[in-house]
Amino acid sequence: MCVLDFADSWDSKLPLVEFAYNSSYQATIEMAPYKALYGRKCRSPIHWDDVGKRTEIGPDVIEQTSKAIKRIRNGMKTTQSRQKSYADSHRRDLNFEIGDHVFLKVAPMKGVMRFGRKGKLSPRFVGPFQILEKIGTLAYRLALPPEMSAVHNCVSHFSVEEIHCECFTCT
Repeated sequence: MCVLDFADSWDSKLPLVEFAYNSSYQATIEMAPYKALYGRKCRSPIHWDDVGKRTEIGPDVIEQTSKAIKRIRNGMKTTQSRQKSYADSHRRDLNFEIGDHVFLKVAPMKGVMRFGRKGKLSPRFVGPFQILEKIGTLAYRLALPPEMSAVHNCVSHFSVEEIHCECFTCT
């Protein structure tokens, strides 16, 4: 959805944009935000004529509002699809099995000595470590050495990196 669609009067359409967003299905919560908040579907301007308000509001206003809401919803679907394709283009499916060896991602902490180096020079990944258990589809339990007892051994898929070369001996 773009402001240029309503270039001459975009500010007057903001309530319609909010209405369209709140009454549209959201994949993350598997329902419309309005339904999640109030427990029922929102009555849209398309249904206003069902209760006899058509004569008060006027058929032209209802028709214009209905068309604007349809355009907004279509724009939102297009934008969601575009954003999903952008996100998916950078995503790669990592699937590890029990017994595989992986590197563990560690976040550098300012001023903290980690793995013999401080700050920006500290390693981004440590390991390799063997996968002991697969927990669900995206989490793994690693065999960490005793000196890393402060690190939780159950990690998510985005905290591990596959080994790209055979130069590491994994024993």
